[in-house]
Amino acid sequence: MKYRTLSGLLATALLFGCSSSEEIVPDVPPSELYADAQVALQSGNWLTAIEQLEALDSRYPFGAYSEQVQLDLIYAYYKNDDLPLGLATIERFMRLNPTHDKIDWVLYMRGLTHMAQDRNFMHDIFNVDRSDRDPEPVKAAFADFKRLLERYPNSQYANDARQRMLSLTNRLAEYDLATADFYLRREAWIAAINRAQELQRTFPETEAARKSLRIQLEAYEKLGLDEPAQRTRELIDLNPI
Repeated sequence: MKYRTLSGLLATALLFGCSSSEEIVPDVPPSELYADAQVALQSGNWLTAIEQLEALDSRYPFGAYSEQVQLDLIYAYYKNDDLPLGLATIERFMRLNPTHDKIDWVLYMRGLTHMAQDRNFMHDIFNVDRSDRDPEPVKAAFADFKRLLERYPNSQYANDARQRMLSLTNRLAEYDLATADFYLRREAWIAAINRAQELQRTFPETEAARKSLRIQLEAYEKLGLDEPAQRTRELIDLNPI
């Protein structure tokens, strides 16, 4: 009952916030409102920019600034950590403007937004290891950057996308390593070996793949499998951390 009451209060607050935002933004000509939004964007006042851009988008959905307003909203939502709204705006823009000349940038922003979903500022502050967190946003970001490189290899965002894909590869490899270690600590020896070997096949160039050999070795030793354990020791010698 308390949960429903709290949910109801939150919903009311959100509705009130949405309805009152239109009152905050003055009813001025679209050119003036757009100019004000640009000033807010340039000064990093993301919340004000979002309010003004949302007002433009709702009042003049087919106006002269329509496409640019949506592009600006994508950026402002990202900077303000309004990630679900950012992704929804990206999907809307790509659906309505599949051949737009800035679609490579939109793809790039979708990758950045998915990457941001994997970020937790409290974890950053306290330097908490996040390797065991659900990697679905990371997989989505990797797919976005891959699509960007495939469709727009000469895009000005291609090099950065390539570098980010390397970082994402390491993040995914660390997740598999954490999973293999979890199985090891639960004494699920076969599961630990399978996950370690899958990591080695999928991300062979990563440090996590080299670390997984030690998990594999311990699991083989616990199972009393001498020959696989010896082969793993040889692999460890050939692939030092």
